[in-house]
Amino acid sequence: MALDVLTVAPLYQGPDINKIRLIAQTTKKSTIPPKALTPARSKLTTIETKRIMSVLDETIHKVELVSLLSHAASESKTSEGMLGPDIAKAVREHEDLCQALLDRVSYLQEEERKLQEAEEFEDEAWFRERLFAMDLQKSQLPPLMQEIKESTKNVVRLLLSNPQAASLLQAQTLGRSKEAQCFIDSLVELRGFLFEKLLTSPMEARDKIQFIQDITRRNRRHQEIIDTLENELAACVRNRNAEVEKENFVIQELKNHLHQVLRFSENSLLRTKQEAEKQQKADFRASQARVATVQQEILVLQSQFHNLVMENRDTEQALRKKKYKVETEIENWIQKYDSEMSEKQDEYEELDIIHKEEQLQLEELKKRHDVLVEEFSQIQAEREILTKKRLEDEQEMVRMVRAATLIQALWKGYLVRSMLKSKKKKRGKGKGETKGKGKGKGKK
Repeated sequence: MALDVLTVAPLYQGPDINKIRLIAQTTKKSTIPPKALTPARSKLTTIETKRIMSVLDETIHKVELVSLLSHAASESKTSEGMLGPDIAKAVREHEDLCQALLDRVSYLQEEERKLQEAEEFEDEAWFRERLFAMDLQKSQLPPLMQEIKESTKNVVRLLLSNPQAASLLQAQTLGRSKEAQCFIDSLVELRGFLFEKLLTSPMEARDKIQFIQDITRRNRRHQEIIDTLENELAACVRNRNAEVEKENFVIQELKNHLHQVLRFSENSLLRTKQEAEKQQKADFRASQARVATVQQEILVLQSQFHNLVMENRDTEQALRKKKYKVETEIENWIQKYDSEMSEKQDEYEELDIIHKEEQLQLEELKKRHDVLVEEFSQIQAEREILTKKRLEDEQEMVRMVRAATLIQALWKGYLVRSMLKSKKKKRGKGKGETKGKGKGKGKK
């Protein structure tokens, strides 16, 4: 089955040892070790945090099982005896669905490649038919993917209902791919990070941020000191080379002068040697008398030394015991210091890893924010256009309603006037008829 590969960048990059410069003297502030920032709690106390960790542990367990389904399907004979017939059948059906999905995806990729090569025939009917067929094939992929999801849920449900089969399947770690193992390791690493995050209180989180900022400032200050010292070292090297050249010139001149002095000093050396021999004989005679007196003094001092040695031997033994005790205490303190410094170094490396991960997450969130801002601006522009269009339509509708109202009023006025005219005509005709009838009766 297909699994997405989780690629993780190197979380910590150590400094280049060749670029480190030794500093003879440092300030007292730089020698103070940073304060360790470890969570005050070692266990989860709230129900919500325990539920979060249990959900993540269950997810890791399910991912471990799902990553071994392809291996179990490839070894159907052993898996049927190990998992049981029902689970083995479900695994085979799941593998068939995954293989069908992979075949369709590979077929669609090949068709897309062929259509890209034949882009000059876009107006042809066969090209449109193949494009329509490919779109139809793509529309069939989501149902198949949904079937794979349901099949995965079914297999996991069967494995969880049978803990013995799940444990036997989980023991087959050699059948897991490198990508799946990398993904599981990333989930385990995420669990550790989340566990530490849940143990950390808001105050401790602020202390960690302040600690990282202090480390950054201290690193920047040390880098400035290193740059200054390197510049001073380069200047000192140049000055030393100039002084060495001057001293070599002076040495050469002194050698020449010394060669001349040696030639003129041979005679004075002979005279000095003769005088020294005479003085040596006189000193030898005087020294013999002095040796006798010194030997007597040595005998007296030896006796005094022996007495002092006997007196101070007990004191020396006590001091030796005290020295041994102090040395053992110093060694214990050194070992304690080394252990504490190693723990603090590990904590610093872990914090550095967390800091780099948060920087990566921050960059990803910034990219997403930029994309969302651009989409929001486009949507806002479209809304403004739609608002203007709606206002224009409403104004046009108002004008049309006013025109229709005016037309209807004119038409009603016209109808009323025409009706009044017709009524007046009818009334005029009625009066004429009544007058004619009255005249006829008078004649009779």
